[in-house]
Amino acid sequence: MGCTQSRDDKNDTLQADFKAYYDTLSAEDKAYFDKGVIDTDFSDVLGPREYKGKVRDVYKFDEKTSLFVVSDRISAFDYIHRVPIPGKGKILNQLSVFWFEYLAKNCDAKNHVVTSDIKEIIKMKPGLEKYRTQLEGRCMVVKKLKMIPVEAVCRAYLTGSGFKDYKATGKICGHDLREGYVDCEKLDDIIFTPATKAEVGLHDENITEKQAEEILTKQGFPYKSMKESALKMFKAAIAHAEKLGIIIADTKFEFGMLGEELIVGDEVLTPDSSRYWEKKKYEKGHQQDSLDKQYLRNYLLDTPDFTNNRRGVPIPREVCEKLMEKYTEIYKLLTSKEPEYM
Repeated sequence: MGCTQSRDDKNDTLQADFKAYYDTLSAEDKAYFDKGVIDTDFSDVLGPREYKGKVRDVYKFDEKTSLFVVSDRISAFDYIHRVPIPGKGKILNQLSVFWFEYLAKNCDAKNHVVTSDIKEIIKMKPGLEKYRTQLEGRCMVVKKLKMIPVEAVCRAYLTGSGFKDYKATGKICGHDLREGYVDCEKLDDIIFTPATKAEVGLHDENITEKQAEEILTKQGFPYKSMKESALKMFKAAIAHAEKLGIIIADTKFEFGMLGEELIVGDEVLTPDSSRYWEKKKYEKGHQQDSLDKQYLRNYLLDTPDFTNNRRGVPIPREVCEKLMEKYTEIYKLLTSKEPEYM
């Protein structure tokens, strides 16, 4: 009789796989990966971890808030891969903070952040002082939300799973598109293309707007408000990025409810959840030299161990370093500052 691994079982397997790979490395490569955070444990201060996602670990902070800790784990194609990418979690966390603040100011978009200031966090929970170096730059205290079970995906360009669906059906998430689009081409209009949220190890699926509305309405969630808020934020982000010579091809938002209020949560407009291209290098018809996770996806698609077995695989140090260069570059371009605590 077979059994399905729990989330903790899967992460135990990840740890074991990483150790097996780690034991084969040179001393120099070991020193590099030693700087990464693949797992966290603050249970002596905060109690047992409440949730372990593909990248984020969540701990109870108090009755109304949680501590989000962004690890250096890397996921692609819905698999968690066998190495940390040192510093990646700090970039994701700090870029999310930037965008949460920007969208609150420019779109009046309410978000789940209470604070990302490590001094304030430790003041509230002094026991975390001994973990300061592990937490700096990669955590935030957030309001607990009732999460909406659909991802709010917005697209300005046609690529990825959207282009794959278009080639097969001429549609994407129920939207009829004109003929003749090529990969990475700008859409005539920005479109909203919802997707299901998958558990770790399972796959997100594109669904139609009608399906998304039915799912959310049945559960009492405000579909129309979620869609309107997502598109408003996406357009504001595009306007900011365009001034800096950056194209945001697509992104996904996640929302939750705090009472009757619609709140944007999780991560926002990171290179894990968005496609970023440099305008000066853009050329439709082929994959772009992107400043996001697509670089890793392309590497995996050229890796037989992944394509043949569809599982998490070890990522070489040079690929990890190149990905971090891209993440750091997009952070600096969008925020006009250096990431902290690196």
